[in-house]
This record gives sequence, structure tokens and C-alpha cells, in this order.
Amino acid sequence: MTASPSTFKADPRTIPAGRRAAGSVWVPPSKSVTHRYLNLALLAGAPLVLERPLDADDTRLFLAALGACGFAVARMGEEVRLTPGFRTPAADGEPIEIFCGNAGTMYRFLVATLAAIPGTFRLDGTPRLRERPIGPLVDAVRRLGGEVEYLGAAGYGPLAIRGGKLRGGTTGLDAGSSSQYLSAVLMAGLRAKEPVIIELSALTSEPYIDITLGLVRRFGGRIERLTPTRFRVEPAANLGKGLDRARVEGDWSAAAYPAAMAALTGGTVRLLGMEKDSAQGDRGFLDLLAAMGAEVSWQGGELVVSGTGHLAAPSVDLGRMPDQVPTLAALAPFAAGTTRITGVPHLRIKESDRLHAMAVGLAALGVPVAELPDGLEIEGVWAGRTDLPSGPVTIDPFDDHRIAMSFALVGLRRPGVTIASPGVVAKSYPEFWRDFVALTSE
Repeated sequence: MTASPSTFKADPRTIPAGRRAAGSVWVPPSKSVTHRYLNLALLAGAPLVLERPLDADDTRLFLAALGACGFAVARMGEEVRLTPGFRTPAADGEPIEIFCGNAGTMYRFLVATLAAIPGTFRLDGTPRLRERPIGPLVDAVRRLGGEVEYLGAAGYGPLAIRGGKLRGGTTGLDAGSSSQYLSAVLMAGLRAKEPVIIELSALTSEPYIDITLGLVRRFGGRIERLTPTRFRVEPAANLGKGLDRARVEGDWSAAAYPAAMAALTGGTVRLLGMEKDSAQGDRGFLDLLAAMGAEVSWQGGELVVSGTGHLAAPSVDLGRMPDQVPTLAALAPFAAGTTRITGVPHLRIKESDRLHAMAVGLAALGVPVAELPDGLEIEGVWAGRTDLPSGPVTIDPFDDHRIAMSFALVGLRRPGVTIASPGVVAKSYPEFWRDFVALTSE
């Protein structure tokens, strides 16, 4: 069957266990690519028609930010038309208020972008966003001439930004807690008055930098990677000129969930709308599924994943695809052996402390799990078993979309799993429950 549109309430949702995933699903557009297109459009100040951008909570917030910064934003079917010059933000006077919700990518990008474009701004978000550190990025932007002020505790939002002051020069940057810090400065440097040199002391989630560099080239920007830890950004006077239309590819982060459903239940799922040669790092999760025992192949442009009835526990550093830690953790109780996940200490400052959230939920379901400083260790206690515990357990996803989607996977095999606030998936995958039901309908 192919998933079809539907609407689900945000009431607690009990997962029906014992069903096999089967069918095909159109994977939603990439959140990371959509955010970068929107950020580059804001920096370019040029018209753009964006085909099939992700329509989710985070990207709606970014579109609202573009509107506040003078863009006319018109949605027409699966396209969004962005037209600059609707109004010009004043450099002085009342600041433009921009609310980021809990959208960390948008927040980090705008710290640097708003420092580069004219206007005065106040950047804020939810209480959780205010807890997520921003100091290394602010320090890097300030060294380039950006005027960014903390309105509360140093190192955290909210922020006051006086834009159009990004001079250029050389800056150091610690991107060990988020590669988005580096992406933010790379893109904003395109609007600096002089070339920008960035010297890294640490970097995580490196594949996301490849996405940024690829999209910058599409906008006509020039960024050179001088060494593995040193970048040079040239100011781009004609940024975005000639790029009238762009299309967002499928999201490999979202594709991991239906793929994992197939691997976990022994079913076969076809994933539509994916690019085989994508720069998205999370495509590596499909290689991991194959190494664990699933069958993964491309058939006529479709990615096909089939479960074989057996999963083997891996020991893996997921620093290059940290968003897949909860997904793998959900599979781990059903994989023979002990799954050991390392290399992801920065998951503690995501939408939730994802290491702790997964450990708490799995322990409540009866799975032995240990939190490591940089990961998790999970026993495959249910591998090959049919006599699983079935007592009712309500999982708190800690207002985190990836925690909710991952425990939905667990519930396909372990009876009695209820997700307390399923609506949180709207942050990145609004149609998750529609697709979940369509793929598991009896």
C-alpha cells in the first residue's frame, strides 16, 4: 500500500504490536537542505522558487523569519515563492523580533546571518532553546566584526543583533558540539565585506558541511577548504543571481524510520524520492542496517529495505550521523549481542538530552541500558524472542520528535508502548503517523 494523507490528534498514542511493515512511502523533503536554502535566500536577498521544501514546524518558523526580514512568502501547492524587498528592515529603531521555537538549526544559522544583513534583531526561542549553548558561535561571529549581545546569561539566548556589521578576517571556531556553527559562519561569510578565514579546533557531524558547501556552490558562492581544519570564504556580491528555482531532495534522516520498520518487523518497504548520491550523512544508516542483517537495494530508482528476521548488534561511532542514535537505540533490544554507540556527547544538548531520554524509556520497558559519557550501551535482551514483556508503559518523548518516532519503532514489537505526546513529530516529519499507519495496516 502507499501512504495516504490523514490527520492525527496529539493525544497519547498506543502502538499496535505484532504487525509487519510493508508498502511504499514518499519520504518527506530534507529538513537540513530546506533550512540551508532558506538561509541562503535570506543572505542573497534574491527571488527564489523552492520546490518541495519541507512543510514542518521548524521550516514554518524559518519562513516567518524571512517574512519579518522583508520577504514576501507565497505557498503554491508544493512550491514556496520567496520575493525580497517586500519591505526593508530599519537599521535602527525597534528590533525585528524573530522566534525560533526549538529549531536549533534555524537559530544557529540566524545568529551569523543576521549579523551579516542590515537591520536590528532580537532572536529568541523556547525555554529549551535558551538552554542550548551558543557561545562558540557568537564568539566566532564577534571576531569577524559581528555585533551580537546576550540579553540573559552569557553563552545562551536570547540575543540582540545589530546586522550588517560582518567585516571579515580570521576567526577561530569550536564546532565540536554542532557542525551548524561552522555552516552558519561559512554561509554568513558570503556577505562579509572582506574574505573570511575560519580555523577549526573541533568539528562533529562533518557530512552536514558537505551539504552546506554544495548548496553554496548552487548559489554562486565560493568557499575553499584550505586544509581539513581551515576554510576561506570569498564575499559574493552576486549571491543567488541566476538561481531562480531549486528543488529539495528527500530526507535521509526521516527515511531511517520506515527503513528501520522493515528491518525490525521482517517486512519490505520501498522508499520513494531519495537521491542515491546525496551528500546527506544519514544515508549511512542504510549501510548500517545492511551490516546488521537487513537487505538494502536500489530497484528502478526506489530504495528497498527488507527485514530478514535477524539483526546483529553493532559497535559504532555515530558522530557522523548523530540523529540516528535514537533510531539505532530503538533497534538495539532486538539485535543479538550488545549494541555500543559512541562518539555523540553533543546529543545531550539537542531538543532533549537524547542519550538520557532513550536510556530512561528503554529502562522503563525492561531493557538493560547504560549511559556512557558519549553514547549508550544496550543489551539485545529481546533478540530472537517472541515472549516479550507486555505491560503498559507510557513513554515521555521529552518534547523531542526523534525520541517519539524511535519509541514508535520499539512498540511494533514490544506490546504496550504508548507515546505520551505524539504530536511532537510535527517538528520534522508532520506526516509520520499517517505513514506509520499506512505501512503497518493489517
